This record gives sequence, C-alpha cells and structure tokens, in this order.
Amino acid sequence: MAEQVRLRPGAFTRDRKLTLPRLAAMMISGMCASVQAELDAFFGRLHAVPGRIREVSAQAFSKARQGFSGRLFELASAHLLHLARPHIEAARWNGRRVVAADASRLRVSTRKTAALTADHYAFALFLPGTELTLHASLHPADGSERQMLFEALDALDPAQDLLVLDRGYVGNTMAATLAQHGMAFCLRVDASGWRCVADFRRSNEAERVVTLSPPTARDASTFDLARTATTVRLIRNIAPNGQIRVLMTNLLDAQSYPAAQFSALYHQRWRVEEAFKRIKHRLRLEATTGLNYLALQQDFAAKILADNLCALLSGSGTDDAIQTGSRPNRTYAFGALKPILAGCLLGIAQAWAALP
Repeated sequence: MAEQVRLRPGAFTRDRKLTLPRLAAMMISGMCASVQAELDAFFGRLHAVPGRIREVSAQAFSKARQGFSGRLFELASAHLLHLARPHIEAARWNGRRVVAADASRLRVSTRKTAALTADHYAFALFLPGTELTLHASLHPADGSERQMLFEALDALDPAQDLLVLDRGYVGNTMAATLAQHGMAFCLRVDASGWRCVADFRRSNEAERVVTLSPPTARDASTFDLARTATTVRLIRNIAPNGQIRVLMTNLLDAQSYPAAQFSALYHQRWRVEEAFKRIKHRLRLEATTGLNYLALQQDFAAKILADNLCALLSGSGTDDAIQTGSRPNRTYAFGALKPILAGCLLGIAQAWAALP
C-alpha cells in the first residue's frame, strides 16, 4: 500500500521516528487537539509512560505528511468495509440496501496567506443502520451536488442498492441518469419547476405514475444519456408536523413497494446529516492540522475512517443493536477509544509482520 500512496520516491524509505504506520495510526485515532499536543500524547502512549513526551516537533510532522497521499485512508476504509461486510447487517428496505446521500458545506480553519481556502463541500454515501460511511469525497465550494453524486455512482451496486436523496438532487437529468444506470432511488421533490408535481399536490391522490421529459440535448451529451422519457412514481407523504411532502421513485410496483412504507424509508436519510454533524463537531473536521489542500484531504479521509472504526468497535450495526433499536453513545465511545486506538493499530501491524 505504501507504494500506492507515496508522493516522493524517497519518502518513508528510512527508519525515522515518524514512520508511515505511526503517522497513519495517529491520524486515524482522531487528531482533535493541537498538532504538538497530539504528537506528545501519542509518543507518551507509545512508550507506555504517563503524560506526554516531546520526541518530534509539529514542523517535523508537517514535513513528513507531505510524503503520502490522503488516498491511504480511503484504501484503508474500503478494506475495512470489505472485512466488516460479513459481520454487519446494513439497513434493508424490501430487500434493498438503503444508501443515503448528502453534501455538507465545510468552513475550515486557515490563514489569509495559506494555500488552503476556507470553503469546501464534503459529499458522502452513508449506510443507515450500520452507521458507516460507504464513500466520502471533497469538492470545491462552487461544486454541484448533482455532479458530486454522479462521480460517486461507481461506489454503488445497482442490483441491490436503493439511493435516498433530499431536494438538492432533483431534475429530469438526475432521474434519467439514475434510471439509465439501473439505480433504484427515492428523492424528495418540490412543486417549483415541476408541473407534474404541482398537479399531484393539488389532487387528493396518494400516488401517481407520471412521465418526465427527456434530458436536454446538452445534458444528454454531457452525461452520456439517451434522450428518452423517464417514468416515475409520485408519492404523497405527510410529515409529523402536517407538512405535505412529495417523494419521487422509479420503483413503480405498488404491490412490492407500498406507498405507505416510503415515509419510514425517507426518514432514514436523516442519518447522513447526523453523521456530518458528529464528524464536524466531535472529530473537529473543520479544524485542519495543516495549511494546504493535501492536509485537508488527509484529515478528511482519516476522520471518516476514524468514525467508521468507532462505529464498528462500539457495536453499531450488530444484530443486538438492530434488534433492540438502541444506538451506542458515539461521543463516549470515541473518547474511550482515542487513547488506545493508535497503539492497537500499530500492534496489529507488528503482529502481522511477525507472522511466518
């Protein structure tokens, strides 16, 4: 893996105090304090002594991290999900795995003279029930949420996944893209810009099958789509506060997918918003540990991986948690795991290296 993420030919080829495994383990454990404080605490735990030890400086850490890509944590996260898949139960809805998608604006800490700008977008595909992030990516502040989703479609399995979206992803092109990729979806739509939705809201019908106009020639060319109409199903949903919401889906079989069940399905999308809040506030995602884009990429990918590890180690997604309907206290779990996680990860690496 080191060869895949090394940015300089000579990086991490000599035995130094800040080796690649040590850097990765420290960042995965969740760096929430200042860099120097995290380094001192890390080496204190590494040498099994109470308190902190000053072995390397924050400047040495900043120099060492320039030698590897944030893709290290993305590869590790993908491998973690692969290992965990047989032991966790993703949320299912009529046999389909539910995947919630959303984007969140980031306002990261930086300086006027730094190369890193303050505004960015984070996009994620999230698995409710298991509370795991399936895919996460960073994007410019002026990026389109629709484009973010298009770039993440390869992370989904059209044969089994059901994508749940909020209002930021509406449009004939979005519906056509998902339908032509064979991806089942459920998204919330507004009457604004949709004559068929406005007509449906004024009716007393619980559901209606409608045909959307084909994508424009420009969109069809840009996204490599066929200019064919898309048939979808509109479903009336009444929120607990009495607000009328309209959900759109390409699951047209009312017998297999009853309209009454879509309210609970759409509600699961809320879990991805909670995940963003947790990672922003508990793992301090916006408090970057560097002043360039590489540092932000590393911090972002490492904290997504840290959140996934915390979810697995705290029991989210296990049969007991699902059957009882309980959720672990993730804030407490992270606080309990942080002091030991880096040492455990390094211990696994040493044990693996010692195997014949």
